[in-house]
Amino acid sequence: MSLTLESRTTATVTAARVAGLAVAATSAATGLVLIWVARLSADRFLYVSEMGAPEEPTAAVFQLAMVLVAASALLAAASAPILRPSLRWLAVLPSGAVLALAGVAFGVASQVTCTQYCPLPVGDAFTWQDLIHTGCAVIGFVAASFVMLQAAAERRYRGLSRLSLGSAISVAVIAGVGGLLSLLRLGTDLGGVLELIATTVALAWLVGLAVFFAIELVRRPAPQGLP
Repeated sequence: MSLTLESRTTATVTAARVAGLAVAATSAATGLVLIWVARLSADRFLYVSEMGAPEEPTAAVFQLAMVLVAASALLAAASAPILRPSLRWLAVLPSGAVLALAGVAFGVASQVTCTQYCPLPVGDAFTWQDLIHTGCAVIGFVAASFVMLQAAAERRYRGLSRLSLGSAISVAVIAGVGGLLSLLRLGTDLGGVLELIATTVALAWLVGLAVFFAIELVRRPAPQGLP
């Protein structure tokens, strides 16, 4: 009797986690599509965060996209199994907590957008609003990248590990070059394109993470110890 009850409870929890991951994947994918819709509808080259400035016609779409991304990260954090990276320094922080931090940071960034042109943190044009938005966006991006590295060092899930390693390297290189161009104020149009590509890779990885674990939970709900 108790075994049957336990089995039913396990099945219910597994179903809830699969549903959460499915919604997470859908939310991240929808957010990514909306970001591209906003970018393609803009009449000039924009950095990703610039699309959310109140003066821009893309502001409402961008804000919705960021809310969906934040919800996706929070759902994935609550529903995905805890990653156990083989490298000690990556195992210091639990993956769920780090991904949840990314979700909260993106959520704040979605509500506190930067001002027009998203000025760099130098000069009189930079405001507290810009500082809050930029800080939260950076925290969210770094946290998500950290989880990417944790997944890349996961030996239990080879497919996810390969996807995460490729994504982490791509994001690091593309975002690094784009950020450098932004700071040096050189090739700003190219910098904006590179930032958009890095964002696309990161969100595609989040979709992949959610889909991978949803399938994994359906295939192996208990024996492999999905925590």
